Amino acid sequence: MSFQKAAEALGIQFAAQTPGYLNLCIRSGSQLITSGHVSTLKGKLGAGIDTKAGYDAARDCAVKILQSVWNAHGTLDGLKVIKVLGCVNSAPDFIEQHLVINGASDLFHEVFGKTGNGYHARSALGFSSLPTGAAVEVEAIFEIVG
Repeated sequence: MSFQKAAEALGIQFAAQTPGYLNLCIRSGSQLITSGHVSTLKGKLGAGIDTKAGYDAARDCAVKILQSVWNAHGTLDGLKVIKVLGCVNSAPDFIEQHLVINGASDLFHEVFGKTGNGYHARSALGFSSLPTGAAVEVEAIFEIVG
């Protein structure tokens, strides 16, 4: 199954996006670099939001990233996930940022393969706040391989 078909089988829908203030995904050479995509969920992990809700929020960010990548490239086929950066709006004692960002990584693994083109480098960091009060923000770099 192609990467595009795998994403569609997961229920991800793709449609043209209206350009905004910043480019959500830009091509540079053979790379697609995304802006940070914030979760719909607002709030702070470890202060009213648990790790499972954060995981779902990170997955939401990854869906938005795939939609932006699709808008820039026209398909998810022929792509490899290179790097993921996950930012988690965290209470001072919250230490499960890596488990939260697994929500994004797991979606990329489902679409691109865990050991194939979805096997990526990643950072998961805690922040005292994120833009718009988002619980999670994720950005990614893809390589165009075919």
